[in-house]
Amino acid sequence: MSKAFVCSQRATLVYTAIAMAFAVLLGRLVYLQVWDHADWLEQIESSRRMVKVVKARRGNVVDCQGNLLATTHTTVNVGVDPQSIREADRDKLPELAKLLNKPLAEIERALHTKTKRRGDTSEPYLVRWVPLEKDLDQDTADAIAALGIKGVYGNSHYSRTYPGGQLAAHVLGFVNKEETPASGIERSFDYYLRGQDGWFETERDGRRRELAQYREREVTPTDGLNVELSIDQMVQHIVEAEIERLVEDYDPDSVSIIVSEPTTGAVMALANYPTYDPNEYFNTSQYPLGNQRNRALTDPFEPGSTFKIVPIAGALNEGIVRTDQEFATNLASVQYAGRTVGLPKDKHIKADRLDLHNVIVKSSNRGSAQVGMLLGAERLYDYAAAFGYGEKTGCDLTGEGSGILHTVNRWDGLTITRLPMGHAVSATPLQVHFAMSVMANRGVLMEPLFAQRVFDAQGTDIVRFRPTAKRRVVSTETAEAVVAMLTDVVEVGTARNYVRMDNYTVAGKTGTTQKIVNGRYSESQHVASFSGFLPASNPELAITVVVDHPKGVSASGGKICGPTFKKIAAACIPYLGIPADKQLPASLALKDSFYDRTRRISN
Repeated sequence: MSKAFVCSQRATLVYTAIAMAFAVLLGRLVYLQVWDHADWLEQIESSRRMVKVVKARRGNVVDCQGNLLATTHTTVNVGVDPQSIREADRDKLPELAKLLNKPLAEIERALHTKTKRRGDTSEPYLVRWVPLEKDLDQDTADAIAALGIKGVYGNSHYSRTYPGGQLAAHVLGFVNKEETPASGIERSFDYYLRGQDGWFETERDGRRRELAQYREREVTPTDGLNVELSIDQMVQHIVEAEIERLVEDYDPDSVSIIVSEPTTGAVMALANYPTYDPNEYFNTSQYPLGNQRNRALTDPFEPGSTFKIVPIAGALNEGIVRTDQEFATNLASVQYAGRTVGLPKDKHIKADRLDLHNVIVKSSNRGSAQVGMLLGAERLYDYAAAFGYGEKTGCDLTGEGSGILHTVNRWDGLTITRLPMGHAVSATPLQVHFAMSVMANRGVLMEPLFAQRVFDAQGTDIVRFRPTAKRRVVSTETAEAVVAMLTDVVEVGTARNYVRMDNYTVAGKTGTTQKIVNGRYSESQHVASFSGFLPASNPELAITVVVDHPKGVSASGGKICGPTFKKIAAACIPYLGIPADKQLPASLALKDSFYDRTRRISN
């Protein structure tokens, strides 16, 4: 038997190659285990270990009576893993479709979506999740789980809900899908409402399933605190119902209404048109983005005659006029600071002269202009600023505008006569409202109060918000004198046919302003307004109504806004338990309660 011949050179080459291969493998192992050990260990740990965030529940927002305005509840997103579906479960699909309120064909199509491509040329990949329905309630999710269909499961998460729909939408704001508060109380009080998320660290197996026995370093979430507003759901509903009527009757461009308690600044209702449903903020086809704007805080307008309380209260407070002092209303121009200044028109006034009381009652532009000139440019500006014009009110809501009040060095030759009648100045409805509330609050300007307290799940106060007085604007005596005039505006003046009430003295002022269109005052577009309070002898309710460009009618603050003021007041009086104050006929009651004191301080 002969031995096969083996070439020693070839054998050496083979042995050398094998040895080099093992050397390379050994070197690679040494490199991975020694030099690159930390990086690979970190990758392994990150794949094996995971940190999972446990979301905190967002706190509730309630009205002053404890009614839910915004809350958070658990919802479930249900989907299917097409790779896990069993043939034995297909008989259960009709019941699944019924629970999801979807066509059976749509459910079956989801179950057959087992692969997808990321592009036309890419390789297909396995689909492990096909969504079936979002934001299901827990009862429906439990019923689906009870069917026992393998591969059909849900993921629980919190969902923000606004039970009242559009009610107080601009006050509340909303939280978007990224759980970011976008506006309103939701944004302003997010620090208290959002809570603190928890987390835990755990391990998972090769199929990425949690190994609960290895869970460690667990931090439980802290739910958010609750916020109680000064908003009253019933008053808010009354206001929004009246806005619907205004829109139906006049088809305006916009409406803003504010109701508050003048002595504390607590806002009981604030509503706008157009509005939206914060549950469907994303539905821009039904609710355009512009509907989300809180026009009561953001949209300035020339306040018109409601501004006339500023120069008249300022002049009375400075002691430079008396309530019985007369002013010529038949003059087209007067002398001021050594020059002739044209006066605005008084189209609706036939009298040649009016005393100061009737300048307000009959809303004389020329009388107001002359009062403003007596007060002087600097003091007129100072009082306008003191009433809150040209600055933000300091309310709790975001996006507030400051309006426009030009400093004296920016005035033109006509501003001294136009500013006293509410032109050459712009203000938001909220500024106009709180400027009028100065008169109701005996001369003190309050800061708007929307939130009353922050409290925990047990109802314990964490933060209590108190009424804040910003400053005294005029004396108590001056405020009472102006209230006497504003009461006669309703009893015998420009609002008598629309606002006057049988058992309550109402004080207020109408406003009708031409809109500026393309840089000029329009003859056809107006902003109508009425701002007032009641009972005039002891104010408990302040209401401001602003209607932008009512159509199909001659615009008038009294005619358009007066009836709305009266209806809101009439509905709120029995609900809030406001006592009547008319014990005598209107003219006598007014004289006894206000006019005598007015004459005393004037003389």
